[in-house]
Amino acid sequence: MNKHLTYLFLKLNAIVLLVFNQKQAALTKFDQMILLKPWSSYALASRAHVLAQLGDKSAAILGLEQLAQACPDNAAAWFNLGFMLEENGRSKEAESAFRRAIEVEPKMDRAWYGLALVLIQERRFDEAVQALKKNTELQPMSPFGWYQLARVHVDRQEPDEATKIIRRLKGFEPKVAAQLERETGLRTE
Repeated sequence: MNKHLTYLFLKLNAIVLLVFNQKQAALTKFDQMILLKPWSSYALASRAHVLAQLGDKSAAILGLEQLAQACPDNAAAWFNLGFMLEENGRSKEAESAFRRAIEVEPKMDRAWYGLALVLIQERRFDEAVQALKKNTELQPMSPFGWYQLARVHVDRQEPDEATKIIRRLKGFEPKVAAQLERETGLRTE
């Protein structure tokens, strides 16, 4: 069997194993695929995903770093790397990964959101506001960016700005608006 057919056979095996929740066995198939095609974005991404599901976050991060290196213009690879790094408390590295994802795909709203969360953790509120404004511009009906933006305005001692956001949220996410009112003590009535 030639290399390409072997790769496809391994891929099919891995998919079937995943259907039956055989993650460890599927991981072996992804490893074999990578031996055949070391820069296969599918195999690298799938392997990292399975490692994360198995709880091996360090190995998942290494896999995502390989993927980002192999596919430097793959915004999703950089976003996923940023997400895993942020989740593991490596905020400086996460910031770089989110910024690279945005550089590759400026309209990736979730990368703007991830960047904002990292900036909030570092108390870099001015930069976080800019990232959240971009996120809410790209995803105006998602409450997540609006929620974080309101919280940052409260942290910056800008209750009027937070109140405007709460009013806006009442129009499409009243539960989130009520939560913000409870958490911040701000009332919009």
